[in-house]
Amino acid sequence: MAAYVIGAISSIKDPAGFADYVKLAVPTLEKYGGKVMAGGNKIEVADGSWSPVGAIIVQFESLQRAKAWYNSPEYSAVKGRRFRTAESGVIFLDEG
Repeated sequence: MAAYVIGAISSIKDPAGFADYVKLAVPTLEKYGGKVMAGGNKIEVADGSWSPVGAIIVQFESLQRAKAWYNSPEYSAVKGRRFRTAESGVIFLDEG
């Protein structure tokens, strides 16, 4: 059953550093079967108080695979860059 990783960016503190993070993070998805379904900064809030300036949705074959990617040595080596350069968050969403 498919699962998704949804990342949202509230603000970017260091645009150049965040761009470097993206360049390094996206390739880590391939080894774990991650497929970017949507992403970018063209966001229109329909209602509520959530107003990210950027978001990404990545599909994995299972929740276990999504967590394996998030906790992998490859992604662990770069996710600190996201913490330093942006206010952000990541959630796992199981299709079931």
